[in-house]
Amino acid sequence: MSWLPDDFVHPVHVPVPATTLHLRPICEADTPIDYPAVMGSRERLWEIFGPAWGWPSETMTYEEDRVDLLRHEKEIAAHQSFNYALLDEEETAILGCVYIDPPGRAGADGEISWWVVDDLVGSEVEAALDALVPQWIAAQWPLRQPRYLGRDITWHDWLALPPVS
Repeated sequence: MSWLPDDFVHPVHVPVPATTLHLRPICEADTPIDYPAVMGSRERLWEIFGPAWGWPSETMTYEEDRVDLLRHEKEIAAHQSFNYALLDEEETAILGCVYIDPPGRAGADGEISWWVVDDLVGSEVEAALDALVPQWIAAQWPLRQPRYLGRDITWHDWLALPPVS
Protein backbone atom coordinates (compact mmCIF):
# COMPACT_ATOMS: atom_id res chain seq x y z
CA MET A 1 0.00 0.00 0.00
CA SER A 2 1.34 3.41 -0.95
CA TRP A 3 1.68 6.12 1.67
CA LEU A 4 -0.15 8.53 -0.69
CA PRO A 5 -3.39 8.01 -2.63
CA ASP A 6 -2.86 6.62 -6.14
CA ASP A 7 -4.51 9.66 -7.71
CA PHE A 8 -2.40 12.23 -5.80
CA VAL A 9 -0.64 14.72 -8.09
CA HIS A 10 2.32 16.38 -6.41
CA PRO A 11 2.81 20.14 -6.87
CA VAL A 12 5.48 21.10 -9.39
CA HIS A 13 5.82 24.84 -8.67
CA VAL A 14 5.19 26.42 -5.27
CA PRO A 15 5.77 30.18 -4.87
CA VAL A 16 7.20 31.28 -1.53
CA PRO A 17 5.06 34.24 -0.39
CA ALA A 18 6.74 37.64 0.04
CA THR A 19 9.80 36.46 -1.97
CA THR A 20 10.76 35.90 -5.59
CA LEU A 21 11.62 32.28 -4.73
CA HIS A 22 9.80 29.05 -5.41
CA LEU A 23 9.92 25.34 -4.69
CA ARG A 24 10.00 22.64 -7.35
CA PRO A 25 10.97 18.98 -7.37
CA ILE A 26 14.72 18.57 -7.50
CA CYS A 27 16.33 16.65 -10.35
CA GLU A 28 19.70 15.31 -11.41
CA ALA A 29 20.24 18.34 -13.68
CA ASP A 30 20.32 20.52 -10.53
CA THR A 31 23.66 19.07 -9.41
CA PRO A 32 25.71 22.12 -10.55
CA ILE A 33 23.67 24.38 -8.22
CA ASP A 34 22.91 21.82 -5.49
CA TYR A 35 26.47 20.76 -4.77
CA PRO A 36 27.73 24.25 -3.85
CA ALA A 37 24.60 24.91 -1.76
CA VAL A 38 25.01 21.70 0.23
CA MET A 39 28.77 21.83 0.64
CA GLY A 40 28.70 25.55 1.44
CA SER A 41 26.41 24.78 4.40
CA ARG A 42 27.73 21.28 5.08
CA GLU A 43 28.78 21.68 8.71
CA ARG A 44 25.40 23.03 9.82
CA LEU A 45 23.53 20.50 7.64
CA TRP A 46 25.55 17.67 9.19
CA GLU A 47 24.54 18.89 12.66
CA ILE A 48 20.89 18.71 11.59
CA PHE A 49 20.73 15.65 9.33
CA GLY A 50 23.94 13.75 10.05
CA PRO A 51 22.82 11.66 13.03
CA ALA A 52 19.63 10.53 11.26
CA TRP A 53 20.64 10.39 7.59
CA GLY A 54 24.46 10.40 7.59
CA TRP A 55 24.28 13.38 5.22
CA PRO A 56 26.10 15.35 3.93
CA SER A 57 29.41 13.66 4.54
CA GLU A 58 32.52 15.77 4.77
CA THR A 59 33.93 14.03 1.72
CA MET A 60 30.81 14.04 -0.48
CA THR A 61 31.89 14.42 -4.10
CA TYR A 62 30.10 16.12 -6.96
CA GLU A 63 29.45 12.69 -8.48
CA GLU A 64 27.96 11.38 -5.22
CA ASP A 65 25.66 14.40 -5.13
CA ARG A 66 24.63 13.77 -8.74
CA VAL A 67 23.78 10.13 -7.94
CA ASP A 68 21.85 11.27 -4.86
CA LEU A 69 19.83 13.78 -6.91
CA LEU A 70 19.10 11.13 -9.54
CA ARG A 71 17.79 8.88 -6.74
CA HIS A 72 15.59 11.73 -5.49
CA GLU A 73 14.31 12.36 -9.03
CA LYS A 74 13.34 8.67 -9.38
CA GLU A 75 11.71 8.61 -5.92
CA ILE A 76 9.65 11.69 -6.80
CA ALA A 77 8.49 10.11 -10.08
CA ALA A 78 7.47 6.96 -8.17
CA HIS A 79 5.84 8.99 -5.35
CA GLN A 80 8.09 7.26 -2.82
CA SER A 81 9.42 10.51 -1.30
CA PHE A 82 9.85 14.12 -2.37
CA ASN A 83 12.72 16.60 -2.33
CA TYR A 84 11.83 20.15 -3.34
CA ALA A 85 14.59 22.63 -4.16
CA LEU A 86 14.21 26.24 -3.00
CA LEU A 87 15.20 28.22 -6.08
CA ASP A 88 15.65 31.80 -7.19
CA GLU A 89 13.45 33.10 -9.99
CA GLU A 90 15.92 32.20 -12.75
CA GLU A 91 16.78 28.84 -11.14
CA THR A 92 20.46 29.71 -11.01
CA ALA A 93 20.86 28.91 -7.29
CA ILE A 94 19.49 26.39 -4.83
CA LEU A 95 18.93 28.15 -1.53
CA GLY A 96 17.59 25.20 0.47
CA CYS A 97 15.41 22.11 0.27
CA VAL A 98 12.17 20.69 1.63
CA TYR A 99 11.84 16.93 2.16
CA ILE A 100 8.47 15.18 2.31
CA ASP A 101 8.94 11.55 3.21
CA PRO A 102 6.84 8.57 4.24
CA PRO A 103 6.98 7.94 7.97
CA GLY A 104 10.15 6.33 9.19
CA ARG A 105 9.01 6.33 12.82
CA ALA A 106 5.67 5.51 14.44
CA GLY A 107 3.01 8.15 15.02
CA ALA A 108 2.85 10.09 11.73
CA ASP A 109 1.73 9.57 8.15
CA GLY A 110 4.46 11.76 6.68
CA GLU A 111 7.70 13.38 7.81
CA ILE A 112 8.70 16.82 6.65
CA SER A 113 11.99 18.68 7.14
CA TRP A 114 13.71 21.60 5.45
CA TRP A 115 16.76 23.82 5.44
CA VAL A 116 18.16 26.98 3.91
CA VAL A 117 21.77 27.79 3.02
CA ASP A 118 23.89 29.34 5.76
CA ASP A 119 23.60 32.84 4.25
CA LEU A 120 19.80 32.75 4.74
CA VAL A 121 19.68 31.48 8.33
CA GLY A 122 17.68 33.99 10.38
CA SER A 123 16.56 35.87 7.26
CA GLU A 124 13.12 36.86 6.01
CA VAL A 125 13.46 34.12 3.41
CA GLU A 126 13.90 31.48 6.12
CA ALA A 127 10.92 32.92 8.03
CA ALA A 128 8.80 32.83 4.85
CA LEU A 129 9.76 29.19 4.21
CA ASP A 130 9.10 28.29 7.86
CA ALA A 131 5.61 29.80 7.55
CA LEU A 132 4.89 28.30 4.12
CA VAL A 133 5.79 24.65 4.63
CA PRO A 134 3.16 23.66 7.26
CA GLN A 135 0.46 25.67 5.43
CA TRP A 136 1.39 24.08 2.09
CA ILE A 137 1.40 20.57 3.55
CA ALA A 138 -2.01 21.15 5.16
CA ALA A 139 -3.52 22.62 1.98
CA GLN A 140 -2.04 20.46 -0.79
CA TRP A 141 -0.84 17.15 0.65
CA PRO A 142 -3.08 14.25 1.72
CA LEU A 143 -1.46 13.88 5.14
CA ARG A 144 -3.54 13.74 8.34
CA GLN A 145 -0.68 13.48 10.84
CA PRO A 146 2.43 15.11 9.37
CA ARG A 147 5.47 15.33 11.61
CA TYR A 148 7.83 18.29 11.23
CA LEU A 149 11.28 16.98 12.09
CA GLY A 150 13.43 19.45 13.95
CA ARG A 151 10.34 21.64 14.45
CA ASP A 152 7.60 19.88 16.42
CA ILE A 153 9.96 17.09 17.49
CA THR A 154 13.72 17.15 17.88
CA TRP A 155 15.77 14.85 15.69
CA HIS A 156 17.06 13.18 18.88
CA ASP A 157 13.50 12.46 20.08
CA TRP A 158 12.52 11.28 16.59
CA LEU A 159 15.41 8.80 16.53
CA ALA A 160 14.16 7.41 19.87
CA LEU A 161 10.71 6.60 18.44
CA PRO A 162 10.02 3.05 17.28
CA PRO A 163 10.65 2.54 13.56
CA VAL A 164 7.65 1.94 11.32
CA SER A 165 7.42 -1.79 10.76
